[in-house]
Amino acid sequence: MSQRIATNTVDAVLHQYQHDLSSLYAKGEIRAIACAVFYDRLGWDASEIMINREASLSEGELVEVYVPLKRLRSGEPLQYVLGHTEFHGLRIAVDPSVLIPRPETEELVDLIIRSRREAPKRILDIGTGSGCIALALKKAFPEAEVVGIDASPEALATAMLNEQANGLDVLWLHKDVLDRNDPIDPCDLIVSNPPYVPRSEEASLAANVREHEPHLALFVEDIDPLLFYRVIAQRALTLLPAGGELWFEGHHIHTPAVGRMIEGLGFGAVRVLQDLSGAPRFIHAVR
Repeated sequence: MSQRIATNTVDAVLHQYQHDLSSLYAKGEIRAIACAVFYDRLGWDASEIMINREASLSEGELVEVYVPLKRLRSGEPLQYVLGHTEFHGLRIAVDPSVLIPRPETEELVDLIIRSRREAPKRILDIGTGSGCIALALKKAFPEAEVVGIDASPEALATAMLNEQANGLDVLWLHKDVLDRNDPIDPCDLIVSNPPYVPRSEEASLAANVREHEPHLALFVEDIDPLLFYRVIAQRALTLLPAGGELWFEGHHIHTPAVGRMIEGLGFGAVRVLQDLSGAPRFIHAVR
C-alpha cells in the first residue's frame, strides 16, 4: 500500500513552485522567489522554512503562499506580485506604472552620496518613477530640498505613496523634461535614470520585463538613443550653477557616447564610471 503524500506541507509548496516556474526561472531563482513569498506572507525566513519543511500549513497559510504563485506563473515580476521591493534601506512600493528599481540604480545613489563632502541644497530627480532615487537621497541628505519630476501621473502617485510610507518629504511635480516650454526651477544637483533601452532590443529583454514593466520608462527610439540625455544636459546648463553636478545612469553601449556629448556641451570633469559588473554605466559631470 503506497503512502499518501501530504499536499499541505511546506515541502509540497516548494515543490509546486519548482514545478510551476521551471520554464521561467532557474532552480536557484525559484527557491529565492519562494523564500521571498514565505517571508512576505508568513514572516518566515529561510532557516524557518528549512526547519519546518515537513510541517503542515493551515488553510489560511496555504492561501497566502499559493495566491502569489498564480501571478508568478504568468511571468509577472515578483516585486509587482509582492507590491514592494527594498531599495537603499527603504521599502519601495512598485506596480506596473513604475520600473522595478535595479541594483545598478542603488550603485548610482551610493556614488552620489560618497562623492559629497556636504549636502546639496536642491536635488532634482528627472524621471523619478517610484521615487526611489529621490527618496534615498532625501534620506541621505535630510536638509536638502528634493524634487522628483515625471511625465506619468500614475508613477507620481506611486512615488507619493512611497514618500508617505517612508516618512520623507519630497516635492513631486508632473513635468515632461522633453517639453522645453515647461519650466523647471534651478537646482545644484541633477540626477536621472531616463529611458535608455533602444527599441530594437525589446525582443531580447526578459519576458517578465518586456511584458510587464512600463515601456514609457524603458525604451527610447533607435533613431535617437541619446535623446533624453541630450535634452536633460542642455537644460542642466541653465538649471545648474557653476560647480553644480549632473549624474546619469545609462545603457552600457551608449554611456561613453553620452559622456562625449556632455563634454561637447561644455561640462567639465566628465567621468564615465563602471558598475559592479565592469560595464560603463554612470556619467558624472560638473557645470
